[in-house]
Amino acid sequence: MSNEQDPNDAIADDWAQALQEQSTKGATDDLAAGAPHFDASPSSAVSSPNDISMVLDIPVQLSVELGRTKVPIKYILQLAQGSIVELDALAGEPMDVLVNGYLIAQGEVVVVNEKFGIRLTDIVTPSERLRRLSRN
Repeated sequence: MSNEQDPNDAIADDWAQALQEQSTKGATDDLAAGAPHFDASPSSAVSSPNDISMVLDIPVQLSVELGRTKVPIKYILQLAQGSIVELDALAGEPMDVLVNGYLIAQGEVVVVNEKFGIRLTDIVTPSERLRRLSRN
């Protein structure tokens, strides 16, 4: 029997540690700012009159968007390794977090053990989402 740890377990442990550090660091800030707290434990879902636990396992597409641009097809055909495509986002701007194509949050890039992640810095409220949809 070997004492070596599975590389996937090591990566998961590193992410868990990074998330724990973030949650302990930001917990008092979130409470002071009046940020909502969601309890996703099974016991809270069962006691809810609207049993949300039925939809918790439905997969959704989560994507992080760095920026966008529109280019003609002839430009796409000329792309090669090393080509640079200019985006509409400025360096240092928060990145958009989309679920099924709808903006739900913004955040900043973090790196843990050479893997990218995103730390959420702003959650879009449902009323803000509706306001953004009506502007488009």
